[in-house]
Amino acid sequence: MTEIELRLPGTVAEIAADKGGKSVGAFFDFDGTLIAGYSAKHLTQQQMRNREFHAGEMVRALGVIVGGGGLNPETFAQVLELAAQGWRGRAVEDLDEIGLRLFQKKIADLIFPEMREIVRAHQASGHTVALTSSATSFQVEPVAAYLGIDNVLCNRFEEDDGVLTGEVVQPVLWGPGKADAVQVFAREHGIDLGRSYFYADGDEDTPLMHLVGRPRPTNPGKHLAKVAAQRGWPVLRFTSRGGGSMLRSAAGLLSLLPVAGAGLGVGLLARNRRAGLNFVSENWMDLVFGINGIKVNVAGRENAWSQRPAVFIFNHRNNFDAFIAASIVRKDFTGVAKGELRKDPVVGTFGRFMDLAFIDRADSASAVAALKPIEEMAAKGLSVLIAPEGTRTDTFEVGEFKKGAFRIAMAAGIPIVPIVIRNAEMIGGRDAATMNPGTVDVVVLEPIPVKGWTLKNLDQKIAQMRQLYVDTLRDWPG
Repeated sequence: MTEIELRLPGTVAEIAADKGGKSVGAFFDFDGTLIAGYSAKHLTQQQMRNREFHAGEMVRALGVIVGGGGLNPETFAQVLELAAQGWRGRAVEDLDEIGLRLFQKKIADLIFPEMREIVRAHQASGHTVALTSSATSFQVEPVAAYLGIDNVLCNRFEEDDGVLTGEVVQPVLWGPGKADAVQVFAREHGIDLGRSYFYADGDEDTPLMHLVGRPRPTNPGKHLAKVAAQRGWPVLRFTSRGGGSMLRSAAGLLSLLPVAGAGLGVGLLARNRRAGLNFVSENWMDLVFGINGIKVNVAGRENAWSQRPAVFIFNHRNNFDAFIAASIVRKDFTGVAKGELRKDPVVGTFGRFMDLAFIDRADSASAVAALKPIEEMAAKGLSVLIAPEGTRTDTFEVGEFKKGAFRIAMAAGIPIVPIVIRNAEMIGGRDAATMNPGTVDVVVLEPIPVKGWTLKNLDQKIAQMRQLYVDTLRDWPG
């Protein structure tokens, strides 16, 4: 039997239709399943940089695996014990801090957005969601907290009064041991494994796949993929993380230089500075996305052109969504950016040419003053691009809107055009510095006039505008 590829919309729709509630378990492996790659690799790199881990320890761990005939329950337990001995005497809070730092710097951007959507789908259906991993608690608990997963089954180190003893809490969770732990958990929580899901990539997780009614091999290893094909288990495969190329991303950003040179020529020939800037804004974003394999699927594009000038507002997800919004507005616009970007070699330089207003978010008085020139340019016919949330927010949430964008529209007497971005995380996590290939969905809504808006009803109008984003993201057009 050939492997069945399950499309993501079908997966989420299947979960949403499952009304089993808490008696249905959704068990998620961590490395290679929830995240691309392996957290241990990044932890080891961090430890070696901090001189907390030495080549000799790695040689001993490899010797255990090779001498034991490969990775199996016995050799895994021995390697884990070596790790525990290496941490002996350290405060537990030290490891918690290391784990949190590792998550913030490396792991957060490695979470597959597709898996994140699946986790949320199970949570929305009221299923009992659990992270089940052979990694240690300080590796997985920051991720569980971030995803709102309350149940964590993983390996832990023994502690005595907040200090690590150098021992491992038994039993060790790996392969059959993990399957045993899940059965105990299911019995204690009234979970029907026959109706439950298990998402994992490792060959060692095959025993647990057999125990659940809905096995979901995710990016499976060779053996697990073979078993899945024989059994007809649906297989999930994701490539949206770990494919980001620093070289490709840098090439995209540096393409600004030749495009800016050409734009300078266009501006000089036309004797019009704005003509040169429009050449850059219309071509650079397309070039960046083309180099990085990014497609922008836009609905309602005609709304971006039906009334100009306008204040275009977009929901802020990552470092690249401003590029997405700019690729839709395309020309005759300026924008607002946080003050920290003023010194950025790319955004700062490009922003100064585009007359961007860099505002200090901590100083409301100077922020208001910085917006004055933008109001004047808008009144003279230039559109404005701005993220009213002011900062990047969680993928499925919409942060509170600040007043600046709306006051600009009111002062200039121009409409507001909402640009709603659904899945910018497909091309990069919240703090990602490199772009992954992928397709981003965008809806441009009809222009909203601000006639009748006053300072008295401004808060109410802004709340209605934010709700428009919430509703659009919840019930995506088409």
